Amino acid sequence: MNKVRNQFLLYLFASIAVVYPAIIQIKNSVWALDSTLTLNLFPLFGLIAFSLLWLHAISGVFEPWLRKQINFDNFVNRTSTLILICLTLHPLLLLVNFEFNLNSILFSYEIKYIRLAIAGWVLLIIYDVSKPFKNRAFFSRNWNKILIISTIGFLMTFFHSLALGSDLQSGMLRAVWIFYGATTILSTFYTYGIRRFI
Repeated sequence: MNKVRNQFLLYLFASIAVVYPAIIQIKNSVWALDSTLTLNLFPLFGLIAFSLLWLHAISGVFEPWLRKQINFDNFVNRTSTLILICLTLHPLLLLVNFEFNLNSILFSYEIKYIRLAIAGWVLLIIYDVSKPFKNRAFFSRNWNKILIISTIGFLMTFFHSLALGSDLQSGMLRAVWIFYGATTILSTFYTYGIRRFI
């Protein structure tokens, strides 16, 4: 009975963590089937990807307990697929909105944060490219390093989103985002540092 309750609470928590930022973005946008559609959709996919990545980051801290409550590997695999879709659609829709003119994007946003986003995106994608080969000797030996690289990419996207995300400039969502970023940093230190000595 406790396990069923715990599963319900965990999935409720995960759903709120992902849906809340998405709802804020949806409410703050004016929706229409015109050229503004891609402009409204591209940040939505970024928010969803970031929220799911945050769930991955903090789940590392509680992994031993989580494995007793849910099918942890299944959770990671399914959310990783969603993250990859969102990570692909987020920049793609921005490029579509600017008619694939990278100079226009760089002119419209602060260059340093666009560069940060590109670098973070590349580091995040390393995880997805490596995942099918996880059981091969090289990737198996270096899997923790790949996870750390991916987490660094996630943190880079955190600073990118905090600087450029229109919904993240003020209000409750900015506080939530700072909380996500801070807890990711703490989780990373614990998962890949402190826990090894415990």
